[in-house]
Amino acid sequence: MTDLTHIRVEWDGDLAVVTIDRQEKLNALNAEVISELGEVFDGLRDDDKVRGVLLTGAGQKAFVAGADIGELAKMDSITGVRVSRDGQDVFRFIERFPKPVLAAVGGYALGGGCELALACHLRIASDNARFGLPEVSLGIIPGYGGTIRLARLIGLGRALEMTLTGEMVSATRAAEIGLVSEVVPGPELQGRGKALLRKVTKNGPLAVRMALESIYRALDTSTAEALDFESSLFGLLASTQDMREGMAAFLERRTADFRGR
Repeated sequence: MTDLTHIRVEWDGDLAVVTIDRQEKLNALNAEVISELGEVFDGLRDDDKVRGVLLTGAGQKAFVAGADIGELAKMDSITGVRVSRDGQDVFRFIERFPKPVLAAVGGYALGGGCELALACHLRIASDNARFGLPEVSLGIIPGYGGTIRLARLIGLGRALEMTLTGEMVSATRAAEIGLVSEVVPGPELQGRGKALLRKVTKNGPLAVRMALESIYRALDTSTAEALDFESSLFGLLASTQDMREGMAAFLERRTADFRGR
């Protein structure tokens, strides 16, 4: 990774903590932040030392307060498509990342920030978090995948209400509708996020990767095709050292030592 302006990457054992740090703009997404996000996740993808990623925003006020409105206001029809597709490409890369990605959301997660959280595999929130897709109040729609992912996650009716009203929901309400899995006090956010991630990373890394592949493939294919793909991955895992180790550890009543092979 080259020098980064708006993103910090730190390590806690086998977890990478990726922090969007543009606090003067409430961590709003502009073209540079989107590009840096793509660069960071591209670098972490093939880093064998990284088993999971925690994504968060700097400061207490916002995870990501949205896209940079000053930048969006300059769009025309051609640049608008490019802005949308650039964000979609990076967010889809995060969604299809082969290692678990958890969004630890504190403060505002609005517009592009909510869409970024939706692209992550897991989401938890601090008690001051607020989620929303306010784009219609600006005369546009969510452009980074929000009109697709929100309905898949919380159901059509609730997604329509959030998207068409543009109103924010509290952290408590987000948990009630399945937008996040847990709400914790702000000071506990990162610690709880890391604990949840480690419940995933203690498992076989190849199995986790293929579970993610199977789940997301099923969203885009027929049931029959998804079942065929699941069977193929199941059979592929049966040839791995990790499967032998996992089953031997279970039978021998010990902790498995997975090597990703």
